[in-house]
Amino acid sequence: MLPPTPQLLLGFILAAIVGLLGWRVGALSRSGALGAFLIGGAVFGFGGPVWGAILVVFFLSSSLFSFFRSARKGDANTTRAPRRDLSQTLANGGLAAILAIVVGIVTRGSPWYPTLTLAYFGALAAAAADTWATELGILSPRPPRLLTTGVIVPAGRSGGVTALGFIASLAGGAFIGLSAFMLIQLASLLTTGQWFLQDWFLLPLCTLAGFAGSLADSLLGALWQRQNFCTNCQTITEQTVHTCGVHTEYRSGFAWLNNETVNFLATLTGALTAAIFSLPFI
Repeated sequence: MLPPTPQLLLGFILAAIVGLLGWRVGALSRSGALGAFLIGGAVFGFGGPVWGAILVVFFLSSSLFSFFRSARKGDANTTRAPRRDLSQTLANGGLAAILAIVVGIVTRGSPWYPTLTLAYFGALAAAAADTWATELGILSPRPPRLLTTGVIVPAGRSGGVTALGFIASLAGGAFIGLSAFMLIQLASLLTTGQWFLQDWFLLPLCTLAGFAGSLADSLLGALWQRQNFCTNCQTITEQTVHTCGVHTEYRSGFAWLNNETVNFLATLTGALTAAIFSLPFI
């Protein structure tokens, strides 16, 4: 059954506010703000306040690191647009919205509810881990190496990894796990007056799920992600139109496996990892 109408309305109102603010500060394009509205409304409306709060935590942390030392990253990471658009928001948050809708309509109160809830946390942990690894890893003083071969590649190249990026991915997943644990404690304290400390395992679980998702992203990027070539800048990029304005040429990888598809598969990896490894605890 559908959640209460006031909850749905409030969810989409809050999502509209977050999307508008994201657009105003430059974190989202107009289409990205639309994506945030759709995803946030679904998560808030169907999943409830804790689910929605975790999504906001992910968005704020990811946006913060996207702006962090952006001048230096602007030189190195020329393959990504400064504002997240609709396809990017759907890639990172689409699975979370699907899980929220499924839980809100079908499985609330069923034996599947805990597993799908943890899968949701795992999906966001993977999205955060991958974003943190990308935004902070590119600041590494050491050049990235391709995950599969160890060959040095340019900063921002799909499949390139650094030690700093690995540490950042672990921190991103752990941050989502810690945030989920604290928000659950707050919700429990407000509704029952008691702590709910049994959810301590969220920290290691989300750390693992986040790292697994980030690793899957790098592996797919190194092996099969579509790679294009900018004839003007003489560089490999994942964009069809490079930041210089030139249309790029397809060079390698699966044509359909673009960056957004890889990001979605990374969140799916995080969700499955969290669901599987949570079974002993639920």
